[in-house]
Amino acid sequence: MITFAPVDILLILLYFAVILWIGFRVKIPQGGAQEGASGCKKGGVQPVGRVDAEGRAQDAGRPEDAGSGAADFLLAGRTLTLPMFVATLVSTWYGGILGTGEFSYTYGVASWVMFGAPYYIFALIFAFFLAGRVRATGLVTIPDKLGRHYGQPAALLGALLVFLLVTPAPYLLMLGVLAQLIFGVPLPLALILTALASLVYLAKGGFRSNVAVNLAEFVLMFAGFILIVGFAFFRFGGLSFLKPSLPAVNLTWHGGNSPQYILVWYFIGLWTLVDPGFHQRCAAARDSATARRGILVSILFWMLFDFLTTATGLYARAVLPGLENPIFAYPLLAEQLLPAAVKGLFFIGLLATVMSTLSSYAFLGGMTIGNDIAGRILRMRGKEARGAAERWSRIGLLLASIYGIVLALTLPSVVRIWYAVGSACIPGLLLPLMASYWPGIALRPPFALASMLGGWLVAMVWMVWGLAHGGNYWWGIEPMYPGLMLSFVIGMAGIRRVRP
Repeated sequence: MITFAPVDILLILLYFAVILWIGFRVKIPQGGAQEGASGCKKGGVQPVGRVDAEGRAQDAGRPEDAGSGAADFLLAGRTLTLPMFVATLVSTWYGGILGTGEFSYTYGVASWVMFGAPYYIFALIFAFFLAGRVRATGLVTIPDKLGRHYGQPAALLGALLVFLLVTPAPYLLMLGVLAQLIFGVPLPLALILTALASLVYLAKGGFRSNVAVNLAEFVLMFAGFILIVGFAFFRFGGLSFLKPSLPAVNLTWHGGNSPQYILVWYFIGLWTLVDPGFHQRCAAARDSATARRGILVSILFWMLFDFLTTATGLYARAVLPGLENPIFAYPLLAEQLLPAAVKGLFFIGLLATVMSTLSSYAFLGGMTIGNDIAGRILRMRGKEARGAAERWSRIGLLLASIYGIVLALTLPSVVRIWYAVGSACIPGLLLPLMASYWPGIALRPPFALASMLGGWLVAMVWMVWGLAHGGNYWWGIEPMYPGLMLSFVIGMAGIRRVRP
């Protein structure tokens, strides 16, 4: 049971009020962006709907973007400086904080090896090999890139996979659970209220509001965990307390897990390379150098935050051994350790960690519907009106939120949602998207589309069959592996080398 003093509740309510104030006070500059969502300067929209000499399908043009301000609404006018880039990327990447607490409580230091190291590695790869390329395209989204190289069918399929990948359901679920703990309201009501508090301002300020709020949440998430680690250290001590108080396996690099299990998390780390949040923030950066340096600096902050969350999990295991539900390791340690007001500040840190990812992914979902599904269909039919990308993105934000609430109520397990979404969608996106950034090697559009569709469907069917049989997959193989393998085989069959 977790109790809150009036001052804790007051601080938490003040936090929600400040977040809404920051989000609503942001304004989109009037008069439109100087650079359109297609990456072209005013008056520089390129011809569309053709296949170039190398056989790569070209994306549909967006004449309305040249003056509509779509780039402002969707990418903050491509003006992110290094501090803003780092704050929004770092805060967006940590929504699963309760799951992190469960993992660090259960496996100790190994949570850093499985939840941290894979993402550092793939973030480094992204920084050195992809960040500059993403910014240089001048495009807005992953489906835009797929459409440019493989045609509209691939772009639409990519949009569907991206929409599934950025579902806000796991973060809505965690935020709803925290709201239940704090306010004692039923889960459905908690989901609706926290969704409104986290997302309503995005309809007005778009990505600019998202970034401004992320900056505040970045500060608060670090402050919350610095507080609890500091209190734990000064009350209990450091390693001299932890070593005799923890199971020995919690201080080993593997945490008692098999090499095969640990390896799975490195495959899941591939998510980084196709994560729409990474691509959006690189596209929104002021220039390619900002995107590249921003990811490198972000890795340092992720390492620091992983140290804080892992240390908190270790203290929770030492102070509260034998928890029946380790997902509440962080809140229960705060209940045991922190005085009034400080406890409220720590819970604000938890809320900020979840809400930063929730708002970013919900906005990405809305952006996918507005820019990549509805907008793309309208462009293909020649019916898109000025400002349609913004209007449909606002509608998409509402639809993404409703979808997230329904999924959170239907599948009330954060880990299961992550597992299902990642296992099915990553095989359909990884190879075609990566190939599109290396001009020396081209996938023929029909093979690229088949690679996306085959990888996604095989992983999906594999997963559904396994879940229907108690998690026993064919031959004991996880769904992501056959999906990736089929996507790779089809893609390699359709590859051709292009002369520089």
